Order: sequence, then C-alpha cells, then structure tokens
Amino acid sequence: MSIEAISRLMDGAQRHGYAVGYFESWSLDSLQGVIDAAEGTRSPMIIGFNGEFLSQRSGATPEELALYGSLGKTIAAKASVPCGFIFNECSKEPWLERAITAGFNLVMPADSGGAPGDYTERVRRLTALAHSHGVAVEAEVEEPADQDGGGDWHEQAHATDAGAAAEFVQATGVDLLAVEVGNEEIKLQGRVPLDLDRLAEIHRRVAIPLVLHGGTGIADDALKAAIRLGVRKVNYGTYMKQKYLRALRGALSSAETNPHALLGDGSETDVLVLGRSVIRDAVLERIELLGCCGRA
Repeated sequence: MSIEAISRLMDGAQRHGYAVGYFESWSLDSLQGVIDAAEGTRSPMIIGFNGEFLSQRSGATPEELALYGSLGKTIAAKASVPCGFIFNECSKEPWLERAITAGFNLVMPADSGGAPGDYTERVRRLTALAHSHGVAVEAEVEEPADQDGGGDWHEQAHATDAGAAAEFVQATGVDLLAVEVGNEEIKLQGRVPLDLDRLAEIHRRVAIPLVLHGGTGIADDALKAAIRLGVRKVNYGTYMKQKYLRALRGALSSAETNPHALLGDGSETDVLVLGRSVIRDAVLERIELLGCCGRA
C-alpha cells in the first residue's frame, strides 16, 4: 500500500473509537519490526523517525531526509496495512521544511523556546506550507512565557490548558494536537495515571484529534480512558529502545567469534534479525490497548 493520508487514519480512529500507534523507529530493523507487528494484528500504523534526534547528530544535514523519506515510503508501499509516516518533534525549520517534500506526510514542529508567540507563528506558517503539499501537522500548545527554561527539550512538561489549546488550534490550523495531561516523555521506570478531567475539558473545547506522547509511561486504564476522551494517536519509543538494547547486550555477550554470525548473515544470531523480532514483540505488548487491532 502507499502511505495513507493522516486524515483518513484519524477519521477511521474517530469513527470506531480507537487510537493509532506511533512506534518510533531509528533503523531499518526497528522499522521492519513495527511493520511486522502491524501486519500481524491487522492494525493501521504510523511509522517514522524522531526529527530532534536526527538533526542533532554531528554533521547531520537536512538533505539526509531524502534517504529516510525513501526508506519510509518503500516500507509503507510494501506493507499490507495502511501506514502514515511522521517526522516527529523537530525544532529546526530547515529540517521540517525538507521533511515536507521528502516523503513524510505528517510533521511535528517542536517549541524551540523563543519569544512569546514565536512558536505559534512558526506553526501557523509551517502548517500553511505543509497543507500546500498535502502534508498534515501535529503540534503542541506553546509553552507559557513564564517557564523557568531549565532542563532539556524533553523535560519541559506543562499541563495543557483547554482554553489555550482551543486558541492555538484556531490560530495555527494544525491537524492534530499533542497534549500534556500527566504523561511524561522519556519515562524510564513505572507508569502514571492521567488527569482525565483536564483531558475531558480539552476534548470538549478542541475538535481535532488529540495525541499523547510518552505512551511508555501511561497506566493501561488511564490510556483506555483517554482514548474514550478523544485521543486518536499515542506515541511510544522509550520502552522499545530499552528492550532492543537489553537484547543486543545479551547477544553481544555470546562467545561466538565469527563476526558474520552476529552481524549481517541473516541467521537467528544476527543482531539485526534479533532486533527486528524484539521490536515486533515490544509493539505487540502495547498495541491491543489502543483498540486498533483488526481495523486495517
């Protein structure tokens, strides 16, 4: 299948009351593992890469997105389930603009912490550009001007205000809105409940699909309730990499001396084969919670 329009993925989720999973990839084997799970459960899926991670690498240039775009488009074309394709969370304008023409059909600009109003205006301009190319935009409400500025980009966590969310969506024209209702990105241990009252109010004020980042750390019951309150996309990444690295460390502790048996020969001991299966199983652990299985 070709890449599925984000609007169609979200329309299906809205009609049938489920969420589509975004299980973030970083390599060919991780991307294949995500697709394996999607096909095995007949689930629509959003595949993609983290734009902040890609753009922060030493020597990285936006031109590399042509390679990542081609990889995602090819994987989606070969998949037997509908797939959206996101360039997720990037604060660098040249990268976002390049992603729009590189094959991604969903981009998410991250707040780079500029002057009040800067992020909203950036999102508005980018949304107009993306829509002219048939690409959807996901964003989050601009951070309040009085934030202390401490911590890394992924540590800024502010509860989303329903009124501000409605104003932001009206001002920018975005297609999906990521909300902060107790969810935490890059949560390494444990799972937390959500502020469902706040989420319900946002859902009442905002008509577009809502997104939860930090799916790794959300309690199961809270996630199911959130889907009933308008969440139509859930992001996962941390726990997948944790499982991948745990399996990789185990494989590399083998006494095997033939390097080909551990890397590149396609056997069961090949770490790339192992990585693909680990990611498939990791997705299978969580995807049923979203209610999307059997909807492809």
